[in-house]
Amino acid sequence: MFIGHFGAGFGAKAAAPKTSLGTLFLASQFIDLLWPSLLLMGAERVRIAPGITRVTPLDFEYYPISHSLLAVTGWALLFALVYQVITRYPRGAIVAGLLVMSHWFLDLIVHRPDLPLSPGSTIKVGLDLWSSLPGTLVVELFVFAVGVAIYLRQTKAMDRTGKWSLWLLIGFLLVIYLGNLFGPPPPNVSALAWVGQSQWLFILWGYWIDRHRRPLA
Repeated sequence: MFIGHFGAGFGAKAAAPKTSLGTLFLASQFIDLLWPSLLLMGAERVRIAPGITRVTPLDFEYYPISHSLLAVTGWALLFALVYQVITRYPRGAIVAGLLVMSHWFLDLIVHRPDLPLSPGSTIKVGLDLWSSLPGTLVVELFVFAVGVAIYLRQTKAMDRTGKWSLWLLIGFLLVIYLGNLFGPPPPNVSALAWVGQSQWLFILWGYWIDRHRRPLA
């Protein structure tokens, strides 16, 4: 899942209005930001196997540090703790931690049974929605649309930057999502990992947008 995680970040603004959209994006995508670095270090593995699912050509062979349920729980607690220490905003810390956890459960819906429950576990789970392109499109776009709608209802642009930068981001995310679905597979794992690092742009974009919008609640 890609765009659905950003939908979760958008929607979480209702639960934590004082938390920046950039931080909400960072939490919702945290383990997918961690994963490319682990790939480049050789700590986790993925194989490019076109046709393995209808949606993605990636065979996630080994990623217990970033994507096992136990590890994600630990990352969620750590993220919430760090956020609380920095901001002294308990509500935001709880929401951020839950967003980190939400990534695993949204992935559970779409992944093949390749998500480990813990490092070293032989039990792997996944509901394999990626076997259906129409099903994946419906679910991900629905999550994204609901999240964006919530964010629009919870915030108001303070200037033209706050309005148009948001719509530009929404459009850009949709273009990238459709490009990933219908474009060619990555040429190699290194290229995949470096492209994955580009998601930091969306985190910074979220901070920029939120500086030009104000919460209504």
